[in-house]
Amino acid sequence: MLNRRHLRIKVLQALYAFYQSHKSDILQGQKELLSAIDRMYDLYLSLLLTLPELKSKGEHRLTENTKKLLPTDEDLNPNRKFVDNRIIKIIEEQPTLRAESENRKVNWLGAVEQEIFRKMYLHIRESEIYFEFMNNGKDDFVDDKEFIVQLFKKEVANFPALYNYYEEKSIHWLDDIDLACSMVIKTIKSFKEEEERYSILPLYKEDDDEKDFIIQLFKRTIQLDEENVALIDELTQNWEIDRIAKMDVILMKMALTELQVFSNIPTNVTLNEYIEISKFYSTPKSNVFINGILDKAVLRLKKENKIQKTGRGLMK
Repeated sequence: MLNRRHLRIKVLQALYAFYQSHKSDILQGQKELLSAIDRMYDLYLSLLLTLPELKSKGEHRLTENTKKLLPTDEDLNPNRKFVDNRIIKIIEEQPTLRAESENRKVNWLGAVEQEIFRKMYLHIRESEIYFEFMNNGKDDFVDDKEFIVQLFKKEVANFPALYNYYEEKSIHWLDDIDLACSMVIKTIKSFKEEEERYSILPLYKEDDDEKDFIIQLFKRTIQLDEENVALIDELTQNWEIDRIAKMDVILMKMALTELQVFSNIPTNVTLNEYIEISKFYSTPKSNVFINGILDKAVLRLKKENKIQKTGRGLMK
């Protein structure tokens, strides 16, 4: 589920918290890091569950309309295209989603939560996407899927009350919400009409080393701290290290660690990743500064034979 850049960002956040609080327990910091990634998976599950909640609101409205004192023909014979959407039904019936959400206690129970979906459903009913879908005369799997993808992108993921709800739940979720939304869309797009079984994305890919990558990057960055600080200090002779932005220092420590510890990651990939991350998580000119220091560091580490890359295409 998780891409390497986002994993590096989660490690960056964990290291920032570790250094700021002057902690010394690496195992506790590691536990908190893995817990933060778990919470990001909770975000993905909860976003998937928004669609059945909207269906529930739609069904409730249809039921209430039949109870009117003088119901119209439309009230008695409503357009059920939204509530009968095939994609929402798949999500509702997906056993792994049901099991994971129950186990992790991820749900939309509560008056505040239900009010969000009441407002969201009313908003969606007035949207152009909803109107076109309900009146296009189509009734097939592809149309259902295209509608749900567009609905999620334009109306659900950008609904202000939902965004505010997540912000109040966890400040870190604001960093995670774009990725979680992209994973929801990827999940929906993976559904095919001819399949009998549908799956959601796992937290970690089976037989993958992503979890080990996270743990090792976090742990080894702390263990190599003195060595990395000494190198950064030497390469920034015109700057006292205390004057360099803390986030810049941590990013450089992580990059130096990754260059030396992970022999299967190409040097240019490591450099590009941390320079890109610095554009979003540090000062405006940090990427240029970090790029310059890391270029010097690579030359020094290669000269000292501390960067050892193995495998085809990894020697550079």
